[in-house]
Amino acid sequence: MRGIARTVLVAASLLGMAMTESAGKEKAPPATRHQSLTLESAISLALKQNPDVLKAIHEIERTRGQVIQVRAQALPNVQAAGSYNQYAPELIGSGGGSSAGNFASIFQDKSWRIAVQVQQILYSGGKVKAAVKIAELTQDTSHQLLRETVNTVVANVRTQFYTVLLNRELITVAEESIHLLADQLRDQQNRFDAGTVPRFNVLQAEVELANARPDFIRAKNNFHIARLQLAKTLGIDTDEAPDVTGTLRMIPREVNLSRALTAARTNRAILKAQQNTVASGEQQITVAKAGYRPSLNANVGYEMVNSRSTRDLAKVANGWYLGVNGTWAIFDGFQTKGNMDQAKASLASAKVGLADSLQQVELEVQKAYAQAKVAREVIASQAKVVEQADEALRLAKERLNAGAGTQLDVLNARVALTRARTTQKQALSDYNVALAEYDRATGAEAISDPTIAKFETAQPTGFFHKPIAPLIQSE
Repeated sequence: MRGIARTVLVAASLLGMAMTESAGKEKAPPATRHQSLTLESAISLALKQNPDVLKAIHEIERTRGQVIQVRAQALPNVQAAGSYNQYAPELIGSGGGSSAGNFASIFQDKSWRIAVQVQQILYSGGKVKAAVKIAELTQDTSHQLLRETVNTVVANVRTQFYTVLLNRELITVAEESIHLLADQLRDQQNRFDAGTVPRFNVLQAEVELANARPDFIRAKNNFHIARLQLAKTLGIDTDEAPDVTGTLRMIPREVNLSRALTAARTNRAILKAQQNTVASGEQQITVAKAGYRPSLNANVGYEMVNSRSTRDLAKVANGWYLGVNGTWAIFDGFQTKGNMDQAKASLASAKVGLADSLQQVELEVQKAYAQAKVAREVIASQAKVVEQADEALRLAKERLNAGAGTQLDVLNARVALTRARTTQKQALSDYNVALAEYDRATGAEAISDPTIAKFETAQPTGFFHKPIAPLIQSE
C-alpha cells in the first residue's frame, strides 16, 4: 500500500510541476539551458520533463476518470425531461398521429409535460460491481506503470550520464595518445635529421600517429551523440546538448543475487501491474457471467402535465410515480457463452504473461548482477595496470635513447598504455551502469527529488473514491 501511496504522490507532484512549467516552456532561460548538470540534477530534470513520465502521469488521470465513469453505473441517475406538442387541426378527431389520437375526444391540439425521474440499478448479476473493480485495477495498474516508468527513466539517465562521462574520458585518452605519438614522431624526425635512424622510423611514427587520429574523431562523435541522447531523455532541446559535471569513479557496494531476486519479486511494479491484469481477467469473467442472470432497475419520479379534461394549458395535473422493471435473457444466441469463452482465454493469457514477466525480471536481475560483478573484477585487475603501462613506456623510451631498444618497443608500450587507460575507464562506466540496471531490475526506489517528497501522503479523496461495495449491497 505504501508503494501505491507513493505512486499517487509522484503522479500528483509531477503533474503539478508539468502543468506549472508548461505555460513557460516555450523557451528555457539561457542560464538553465546551458548550465552544467550533476547526476542528481539530471535525474530531477528528467522526472519533471521526460515525455514517458509525463505520458504515464496523464494515463493515471485518464484511468481515474474511467473509474468515475464506471462508478456512475452504481449511483442513482437523476434526469429532468420536458416536452411540448402542437398538432394540425386536420389530425384532431381523425385519429391521425399517435399522440393526436389520444386527445381526439376532447379536441386537444396542444400538450406539455415536465417530469423529474430517478433511476437506480437494483441488481445486475454482479456486472456493475465487477466493472468498477476492473476500473480500479486499471487505475492501480497505471500507478504501477508510472513507478516502472520512473525507475526506467532514472536508470536511463544514469546510464546515459555515465556514457557521456566515459566518452569525455576517452577523448582525453585519445588526446594523450596523439600527444605521445606526436612527440615520438618529432623525436624520430630529429634523429633522422641527425642521421642516427633510418627513414623507416619516421614513416612508422607518421603511420602510427595517423592511425590514432580516427580514434580521437570517433571519441568526439560518440561524446556528442551521448549528450544528444541524454538531452532527449531529459526532455530538453537536442540542439542544446547539456554539459555534465562529474568523474567516473567506483563506490564499493555490496550486491547479493539471492536478496536481489527476492526484492525484484516483491518490488517490481511491472509484476504488480501483471497481477492486476490477472485480477481484471477474473472480474471480466464475472461481467460475462452476468449475461446468464436477470437485471432489475427501479425508477421513481414526479410529473406535471396539462389537464386532459380541458384545452386550457394552464390547468395542471401532477403527481408522483414509481416502478420496477427487470429483464432476463432466456436465450441470447449463445452470446453470453461466447463472452465467457473470451474472458477465460484472456485470463489464461494474463497468467502466462505474469509467469513470463516474472522470468524476464529474474533474468534482468541476474544479468545486472553478473555485469556488476564482472565490472568490479575488471576494475580490480586494472588497479595497477595503468601505472605499470606508463612505467613500461618510460623504460621503452629510455632504452631507445640508450640504443638498447627499438622504436617498435616504444610503440607497443604506447598501445598497451592506451589500451589500459581505455579498459579502466570502460570498466568504471560498466560498473556504474550495471548498478543503475541492478537498481531498476530489483525495483529499488529511485525517487529522491525533494519537490516530490512533500506529496508522500497524498491520496485520492472524495465521494467518487470511496469503496463501491456498500453502494450495491444486493450484488
